[in-house]
Amino acid sequence: MRELVGEALVAIVGLSGGFAVGSAFVALLIVLDLVPRLVQLTRAYRRSAVFESALLAGVIGFNCADQFDWRLSLGEGWLLVPAIFQGVFVGMLAAALTEVLNVIPIVAKRLRLGPYLFALLIAMVLGKVAGSLADWLLFQPMHE
Repeated sequence: MRELVGEALVAIVGLSGGFAVGSAFVALLIVLDLVPRLVQLTRAYRRSAVFESALLAGVIGFNCADQFDWRLSLGEGWLLVPAIFQGVFVGMLAAALTEVLNVIPIVAKRLRLGPYLFALLIAMVLGKVAGSLADWLLFQPMHE
């Protein structure tokens, strides 16, 4: 009986944590206006439900893959496809966050980097790509 109560308590705490993290994620997406901004940029106003459904399907699918330890026995080259989609999502989320907070214009104005703004943006993008590739290709294999 004691084990059953303990397992029920663990399940309740786990579900509560999941709901808290999920709610925070949805709140972040709403605050950043990620989906409406993406719909506006692509001019796909009638297909906004497709963007929302794709986001929801990705979250649920990868959550299930992590929870149930799903494995695909494909070659390493196939890892490039989900890596690109994950990178695009993280990049869009970071870009939306910086857009909402107006970080780049404020930094450019304070440091008097207005004429060099394009070079600054390219440097940030290349730095992010280089850091991600270094982590993915160099540091992650060290931990295996």
